[in-house]
Amino acid sequence: MLDITDIRIANVQSDINAAVEAIETIILGKSTQIRLAVCCLIARGHCLIEDLPGVGKTTLSQTIAQVFGLGFNRIQFTSDLLPADILGVSIFDAAKQTFTFHPGPVFAHFILADEINRATPKTQSALLEAMEEKQITVEGATHPLEEPFFVIGTQNPLDQSGTFPLPESQLDRFMMKIQLGYPDEEAELALLSGGNPRDLMRKLQPVVTIDRFKAIQASADNIHCSDALLSYVQKLLQATRNSGLFVYGLSPRAGLAIIQAGKTWAMMGGRDHVEPGDVQAVFGAIAEHRLTPSESHSRSTTDLVNTLVEQVAIP
Repeated sequence: MLDITDIRIANVQSDINAAVEAIETIILGKSTQIRLAVCCLIARGHCLIEDLPGVGKTTLSQTIAQVFGLGFNRIQFTSDLLPADILGVSIFDAAKQTFTFHPGPVFAHFILADEINRATPKTQSALLEAMEEKQITVEGATHPLEEPFFVIGTQNPLDQSGTFPLPESQLDRFMMKIQLGYPDEEAELALLSGGNPRDLMRKLQPVVTIDRFKAIQASADNIHCSDALLSYVQKLLQATRNSGLFVYGLSPRAGLAIIQAGKTWAMMGGRDHVEPGDVQAVFGAIAEHRLTPSESHSRSTTDLVNTLVEQVAIP
């Protein structure tokens, strides 16, 4: 017989599954990536999607916002975009003889920073305070952002023309980084025969209200994380710093992200406690974009991260 906590978790899991299933009607054959993006959103993180143009990065972002009923703004990052174009600007009101702040597109629940690496570093940095502190500062005045606040950044591979690499400080603000990749044969055939995904997306209705979404986020905070599990996460962090596989290891911010995402992944699985498998499920998406292989290793970051996870003993 389920107790009250089990019923609550079961209800939350049902809501999340309904949202994921709705997203999967638009983004075909990418269940793992969708669940990771949803996990990141519920865990109050920000998500970076790196991939080639045309594989569904923007469509995924818009679909997630629509399914969760979140206010959505898209900011198209280009080389001539200025910080004020994102944050807003104070304009002098002659009638009132004072400056009035006009908020920019960053004032929304869900921000799509589209092709974020096509903007200059100065413009990229305009999001740093917003992503970390959920506020912006313009001309000495601080303006809080709406809650919930979530940024999905999309970027093209760095070997494409007209791109500026994101600095480590910016990358560390993104809880997760995922890649969609090409669809498999079955999913692509269904996509080609199913009509324009954007037309289907416009017909989607929100699965949960904003208040319900906030309650789901609060539920993830209450998932139990044992001392043994915390010790396991710390061992993973220490391994990234001391194994010699990487130039430098994961930051404490990354450790907190692993815990919060692990709690959310456990809740999505219907559990009221975090297991090592929950940590392992989210670890790669959280760690890989923060780590750089040392010069003595020619293997990919993904391979090295998988090796490290295999080497760290589970308590």
